[in-house]
Amino acid sequence: MGWLSRCLRWCCGCLGFRKDGSKAEVGPFFFGKKHLSQQHLLKCVPGEAYKGLQEDVYGYSVVADLNGAAYHTRKFPVKETHVIVKSEDSNGNKMINEYVRECRIGTGSYGKVVLHRNTKDGKLYALKVLHKYRLSKVRVAPTETALTDVLREVEIMKKVEHPNIVNLIEVIDDPNTDQLCMVLEYVEGRWIFQGSGPAGGIGEDIARRYFRDILQGLIYLHSCNIVHGDIKPENLLVTSDGRVKICDFSVSRMFKGNNDELRRSPGTPVFTAPECCLGVTYHGKTADVWALGVTLYLMVLGHYPFIGHTLQDIYDKIVRDPLFLPENMNPELTNLLEGLLCKDPNQRMNLDAAARHQWVVK
Repeated sequence: MGWLSRCLRWCCGCLGFRKDGSKAEVGPFFFGKKHLSQQHLLKCVPGEAYKGLQEDVYGYSVVADLNGAAYHTRKFPVKETHVIVKSEDSNGNKMINEYVRECRIGTGSYGKVVLHRNTKDGKLYALKVLHKYRLSKVRVAPTETALTDVLREVEIMKKVEHPNIVNLIEVIDDPNTDQLCMVLEYVEGRWIFQGSGPAGGIGEDIARRYFRDILQGLIYLHSCNIVHGDIKPENLLVTSDGRVKICDFSVSRMFKGNNDELRRSPGTPVFTAPECCLGVTYHGKTADVWALGVTLYLMVLGHYPFIGHTLQDIYDKIVRDPLFLPENMNPELTNLLEGLLCKDPNQRMNLDAAARHQWVVK
């Protein structure tokens, strides 16, 4: 067990793979333009109650971070390498450039994820090794392939750096080979939880602590004109010191200016906003807020707000069914969830209001 067991649990989820060789999401699987997501086993995440008030344990305030300006420029640019050298170290372990293979974390349709140790700094990194040719043959939209999504993911991750976002360290893209390697920060910890979470939720105090971190990361992304597109517990990792980091930018989009209109909605169905179920254009940032609300709902109640037996059934319930909240719920939390899960996107609470909400700053 030890660090090897932990890396098998975590890096697979961070990078969209499982340690048993299957992908963490069922794909590519389409119903119209929607992807279906496979549910995972549930696992409760222990944690301590949040001890801070408006300022969290990492020394920055949710409200103070609204503009995200302090993080817009990366402190360390992503290293770009255009040569792949494969070799072995003195013990016969395979190497890619200066990275020594430790263990395979998972295998997917287009490549694999392998834990490596950097010989220069001695640190562990997760290498997502993809095959460009295979990606180029998978159509995800009329004019886009899976390779389009991967290249977009790389470009987005090259621009972002924030304490609540998994960091891209290096991109290795050799034009003379079929491989594309993304070297990512190794997060030692676990998901917030999988699927709908433990029955009864994880408790308000822990949920508040996690929510603040997710909120800060999402505020930063939106301030950079980036829509995540798939906010959910399985894309939220908790480090060994309790910090939540957003991961998986495979369906994210970047915009110029304030035009965040989208038509394709490739996120997970049960986290899909009502306006995204109608097959018309929608605003990506507002849809992210809805997914954030579903995530908070899961954290405090332990079940999905809207669920059905088929994809169409799920969408029908999201669009038509009223939001159920227990009568004995904390009134401040009720108000926050009603705001985040408002079916009318024009009336939905925004991230600014959420960051200043009484339940959040309590």
